[in-house]
Amino acid sequence: MKSKPLVMERFSTVHSSFSVDFLFKNNITILMGDSGTGKTVVFSFIRECMALNPKILCLNYLDYQRNIKKVISQEEGRLIVIDNADILLDDDARKYISLDDKNQYLIIGRNPKNLFATRENLFELVCRQAGERREFTIKEYL
Repeated sequence: MKSKPLVMERFSTVHSSFSVDFLFKNNITILMGDSGTGKTVVFSFIRECMALNPKILCLNYLDYQRNIKKVISQEEGRLIVIDNADILLDDDARKYISLDDKNQYLIIGRNPKNLFATRENLFELVCRQAGERREFTIKEYL
C-alpha cells in the first residue's frame, strides 16, 4: 500500500554526535532490522523532538497497558512513531493503522502482519560514520 506522507515528508534532527535524517515516501513506514542496529536509539531522538513538535506522538513499551487503537484514533495530523510495535500492536490496532487517513506512521518492528503493507512500506535503518558524527537514514528493505 503506497500513499503519500500526510504529515511530513522529512524528519531530521541532530543530537550531540548523532544525526537522523529520514525521507518518508509513504504514509506508513515500517522500519525493520536486526537487534542492535540503532532503531530504539533513533526512537529516543524522535521522542525528544516530540516535546517541541506537536505533530509527533511517540509510543513504546512503556505504553503497553494503554489501548493503542483508542489512543491513535483520537489523533489527527500527527506522525505517530511506535517502537516495539510487535509487542504493542494487536490485530485491531494494526488494521486501524492500515486504514487511517488522518495520521502518518513510523512503525518500528519486525512483523508487518495485518498492516496491509507492500515492499514500498518496508525500510531498514542505515548507520554510517561521517567524521565524528554517526548518521542515521533509512533505505528500502532488501
